[in-house]
Amino acid sequence: MALGKYSRIDNNNHRRSSSSSYCSTVTIVVFVGLCLVGIWIMISSSVVPVQNEDDPAQDKKNQLKDQVTPVINDINDSGNTPQFEDNPGDLPEDATKGDSNVSLAKDDGNSSLNTEENQENNEETKLDESKKDNERSDSEGGEKNNDSGENSGGQGDSEENSDDKKSNSEDSNEKPDSDENDKKSDSDDAEKKLDESSSETNGDNVDGQVEEKVDQNENKESDKSSDEAKDDGQVKNQSPNEIFPTGAQSELLNETIIQNGSFSTQVTESKNEKEAQLSSKEYSWKLCNSTAGPDYIPCLDNWEAIRHLPSTKHYEHRERHCPEEPPTCLVPLPEGYKHSIVWPNSREKIWYYNVPHTKLAQIKGHQNWVKVSGEYLTFPGGGTQFKHGALHYVDFIEESVPDVAWGKRSRVILDVGCGVASFGGFLFDRNVLAMSFAPKDEHEAQVQFALERGIPAVSAVMGTKRLPYPGKVFDIVHCARCRVPWHLEGGKLLLELNRVLRPGGFFVWSATPVYQKIPEDVEIWKAMVELTKSMCWELVNKTSKDAVNGVAVATFKKPTSNDCYEQRSKQEPALCPESDDPNAAWNVPLQTCMHKVPVDASDRGSQWPELWPARLEKSPYWLLSSQVGVYGKAAPEDFAADNEHWKRVVTKSYINGVGINWSSVRNVMDMRAVYGGFAAALKDLNLWVMNVIPIDSPDTLPIIYERGLFGMYHDWCESFSTYPRSYDLLHADHLFSKVKKRCNLVAVVAEVDRILRPEGKLIVRDNVEIINELENMLRSMQWEVRMIYSKDKEGLLCVQKSMWRPKEVEMITYAIA
Repeated sequence: MALGKYSRIDNNNHRRSSSSSYCSTVTIVVFVGLCLVGIWIMISSSVVPVQNEDDPAQDKKNQLKDQVTPVINDINDSGNTPQFEDNPGDLPEDATKGDSNVSLAKDDGNSSLNTEENQENNEETKLDESKKDNERSDSEGGEKNNDSGENSGGQGDSEENSDDKKSNSEDSNEKPDSDENDKKSDSDDAEKKLDESSSETNGDNVDGQVEEKVDQNENKESDKSSDEAKDDGQVKNQSPNEIFPTGAQSELLNETIIQNGSFSTQVTESKNEKEAQLSSKEYSWKLCNSTAGPDYIPCLDNWEAIRHLPSTKHYEHRERHCPEEPPTCLVPLPEGYKHSIVWPNSREKIWYYNVPHTKLAQIKGHQNWVKVSGEYLTFPGGGTQFKHGALHYVDFIEESVPDVAWGKRSRVILDVGCGVASFGGFLFDRNVLAMSFAPKDEHEAQVQFALERGIPAVSAVMGTKRLPYPGKVFDIVHCARCRVPWHLEGGKLLLELNRVLRPGGFFVWSATPVYQKIPEDVEIWKAMVELTKSMCWELVNKTSKDAVNGVAVATFKKPTSNDCYEQRSKQEPALCPESDDPNAAWNVPLQTCMHKVPVDASDRGSQWPELWPARLEKSPYWLLSSQVGVYGKAAPEDFAADNEHWKRVVTKSYINGVGINWSSVRNVMDMRAVYGGFAAALKDLNLWVMNVIPIDSPDTLPIIYERGLFGMYHDWCESFSTYPRSYDLLHADHLFSKVKKRCNLVAVVAEVDRILRPEGKLIVRDNVEIINELENMLRSMQWEVRMIYSKDKEGLLCVQKSMWRPKEVEMITYAIA
């Protein structure tokens, strides 16, 4: 204080100078303080919590947050050898495109998985990564904006954040121009169901990005596989040929990708409303009202056509009579219907209310066909000719003729008049596939029982037309007590079996004429011996009565050369003219003639196929390099490429990637099978596949049989010869786009609904337009979309049928008895 007083008294000028300096100092201090306060305010309102770049766990978390929709790379990008399905130059337009194109964008050996999730309220959050690594590190606090303006670090969208981001962007590196383009395209793509976009991931441009929508319900059946896809919080590296993310990976992304909380977006709300209006406007489903009710088969229950038949002598009334316009209504469910019992338990019992018919139990119960047991129908495993068990009967046949060699030499058989198909059901234990068939007749729902049990069967009859199978394909034809008059009319029906039986194949017959001595049976046996001899069939063995079942078996063998035909003293039955194609089988009338046995080493049927299971993978010997395959390559190469293609699709996608619990799948149909590659890829699963070759597709069904698989021809403009609710899964590869050109697509979808079980799955691969149309149609039936994505105008759709049935009823006048 003294010093202060002294200074002021001592020199007035100096006092003024000191006072001025003091004010300047105070001003500076105050200014600096205000600046510091301002900076502190700015920092505290805009900077997100700083992430520790040295923390490995945080790095892993960031890696997951940076993952977006599944990227589809071209072959040149992935560095793989060109695959048959990936090279458009090698394939026609209808070949499968984009099947193995989906891969994961790689950055320093780490996979970057891109996906879009459909939330419970159909929220759609699209994450776009457009900054390079140095841009991420340069931005304060690791901030990054996604396409929708949300902070990918999980912060709120406050106005202060937005303003601060704008100011910070002026001092940081500018974002690439592609960001603006991405934002602009996003607003357009919001109107699309399946869109494609381009993005930058870690500085590498990736073309052909796919938008994918995975319903969270997919994870209901894929929870078990989710743990396998996690490794310390990171997604495992995926093969570059993977078709789309597995269910486990999608579930992992559910836990890490930013959500919209409880709020849906206007884009989603508007899009869903437009879709709903479109669906309700275009599709109005009704319930079919027919005499058959829940068992309605349009081409077999056409009573108007049946009433106008000139004759029923040759079972014409059991043949197909399809209506001119196929129905577009939906078949009702039986009251009390339940999800089918899973194989192998289903072989022994099924739910009564799923097939509520007791007449067969009353008629055939004493033969152990089927019995009523509370809420179940049980199957003791018997039949008319094997009351005490089919498996003993199966072994009895092989003991009588060792060359039968079940599951090795004999792989694919035809069972005529199969009943409830217990014979075919127990042949699975011997690695044998049985194509069983029986008519829809007074033996109420016998084929429906077989299918509900998980045993392959179709409704058909040996009447006036050829069976829908190629010539020379079955290793064995079996008839127990099939009630077919083989010996009548010059053996016309037995000659049809001769057409479909391989040269060197067996006809196994155990009907009563083989062992009973009543006059009628004795006469039939004599007629059969004479007929088979004229057909050059060799009676290999006729057994005595089996001690267990009390039946005998006669086994005949078809010749492997034409020598016997040429040496016959009497040319009856006559040989078919050279112009008669033994493979022509769709609505072709039966003829009383035999086709010659092929003798050229390169002709199909001149050699027996490889033993099972080698025949499954090996290209048939008669498939020549001079022939052009379905996809444009040399036939053997085409076959091999198709085989490898479906192996990849099934193992890398279908098994874990579409939310299907395969342990509950038994009856499968490939609606357009080509070479049977899809079925072959499923060989290790406990199921069977009906391979269908549409009548307007290349006739590759003989190749399928040569592989030890089975199938049939069909026209998808008509109903399939099966009962409603027969199949657990339908697979359609580029089928609907072809069918639409000549059929009513709505009727085809109604047929799909008819033959698929409730909660069954439909997998469709087709062009985007068809995928979109099918999605709208199936949503209008309240089916659940489990997976949908597209790339290069090709798409995939996986849906699950619901239990929903419409209330409004449509009377099917021609189906009223």
